[in-house]
Amino acid sequence: MIQFKALLSKELKEAFRDRRAMMMAMMMAVMAPVMIFAMSKVMIKEAVETPAIYVKVTGAEYAPKLIKALEDENILLFNDVPSAEQAIWDDRNLTLTIPDSFNQDMLDGKTIDIYLSADYSEKANMSPVRRINHVINNFSRAIGYKRLLVRGIDVRLLQPIKVIEQDTSLPNSNAMIISMMLGLYLLMAAFMSGLPVAIDASAGERERNVLEMLLCQPVSTVKVVAAKLCCASLIACIGVLLTLSLTSFSVSFIDLTKIGASFSLDIFTITALLLLLLPICFFASALQLFVAFQSKNFKEAQSMVSMIIMLPAMVPVIMMFVDDKPKWLDWLPISGQSLIMEDLFKGLPVSWGLLGFTGLVTISLTVLLVLLMAKKLRSEKVVLALS
Repeated sequence: MIQFKALLSKELKEAFRDRRAMMMAMMMAVMAPVMIFAMSKVMIKEAVETPAIYVKVTGAEYAPKLIKALEDENILLFNDVPSAEQAIWDDRNLTLTIPDSFNQDMLDGKTIDIYLSADYSEKANMSPVRRINHVINNFSRAIGYKRLLVRGIDVRLLQPIKVIEQDTSLPNSNAMIISMMLGLYLLMAAFMSGLPVAIDASAGERERNVLEMLLCQPVSTVKVVAAKLCCASLIACIGVLLTLSLTSFSVSFIDLTKIGASFSLDIFTITALLLLLLPICFFASALQLFVAFQSKNFKEAQSMVSMIIMLPAMVPVIMMFVDDKPKWLDWLPISGQSLIMEDLFKGLPVSWGLLGFTGLVTISLTVLLVLLMAKKLRSEKVVLALS
């Protein structure tokens, strides 16, 4: 035990001595709350507000009531565009063409073709096009209903069945965008925070010949690997805690009541998240150490270990596109924690049995990686990077 304490003390001193590495380790913890705050502000603004849309209308004089309906929904003529935004809307080039036979076709009850031209491959045009289509369709439907009323036909005959939607989701569920981002950033913080320490403690020490001198001492390789793992995992846990605390602080400045949502990190939620992420911190650090020890030099270790960061980003995104998720995904590292976090943020009951089993599988894989590293460090090929 004394040997392990000495090894851990040595690893911690070297980790906290490198300020540049510590700044890189805490980068995700600091950036994640800022990104969540900025993206949430933008999404709430788009969901609540209806910004002005400027359209180049040809034949506006033939359909004054339609133009009035568009203006009521803040869809204005291009002549009214402010000079500061003229270049933007000129580049988007939304064009609405109204035929000169609009009034006569309306009197004759004919179908009127109105042409809406836009670059549909441009993402910025999708929302304005949807809004314009929605207003024109509502205007057309209102005219159709009036024609039926004039002929003495009850317009309710057109809709014999009416679906009344009832949203049974909890207020926390309406803030799922923030929850999804937070869950993803927490997983990435667990992987990224301990990354510089893991690389320096493995490939870095090998290049400085510190690893060779350390293994010459009368100490088991298991204790050496365990000390490095605990050091890197501690930094990862600090990154996760910092991400949680800063996110809770930043989200308090977002007015979620505009979209009928609420988001808070109480003691229960934080405790459950820490129980979920603690095994992930150890697993991520063990995986990074294992890959770094297999690399021939420090530069190769940086390249190889950096690829591991994609795991916490790819797994949750892939699961979003899987409708019927296999049951075994609940037990695996990263995927199991992601699914439990999703239920936790929705306010659903947490399955403590599943949480414990997923954590046990994660810890088991971590122990397996530690034993493999301890075995490989007894080989000169690994210590001296001969292969």
